[in-house]
Amino acid sequence: MFAPPQPKIYHIAHVDRLSSIVADDFLWCDAEIVRRALPGTTIGMRSIKQRRLTLPLGSHTGLHVGDCVPFYFCPRSVMLFLIHRHNPELAYQGGQDPILHFEADLRAAVAWADAQSLRWAFTLSNAGSCFFEDRNDLACVDEIDWTAVQSRDWRTHKEGKQAEFLLEHRFPWHLVERIGVWSANVYGRVVNTLPAQGHRPRVEVRPEWYY
Repeated sequence: MFAPPQPKIYHIAHVDRLSSIVADDFLWCDAEIVRRALPGTTIGMRSIKQRRLTLPLGSHTGLHVGDCVPFYFCPRSVMLFLIHRHNPELAYQGGQDPILHFEADLRAAVAWADAQSLRWAFTLSNAGSCFFEDRNDLACVDEIDWTAVQSRDWRTHKEGKQAEFLLEHRFPWHLVERIGVWSANVYGRVVNTLPAQGHRPRVEVRPEWYY
């Protein structure tokens, strides 16, 4: 299966991180979140987040996974499923309800990164594993298993489903095109947190992006 003509990318975060993202005008990589001791709930597995800080990218010498802001190529990710099922390895046990999906355009993100001289890559599987392949050329985007990415039943496609786009250090708020939420309650929280002036991505209740 070939890549969509305009692939979208998705970052998930707890709703209580939104105010600092808006204030900073950026989503930050894990290394920077740790350095700044930013407020908000950490939803990933701490052991894997620690490992990502030391996992190198093959396509960029000296750049580690944790130095990059991570995105999936789909909503309803494997990670969200673990959150939904209250996986015991997660310190966060608040479920999927407060989790936001930030949607952006892959090609727009790459164009911005190139203009800023920031490195980027995409992986063909989970970038938190000890073994993955990464690419830094959009001509290779068809190497992603798009059947796995778009599958709702990913039990036999788990690794391919977890392909990631990684952008060095920071991702600009103005490139977030849409925020998907689980419920009307979270929708209200998001709308009330967005700035009166400046960039306001559209906010939509998208239950099909959740479990």
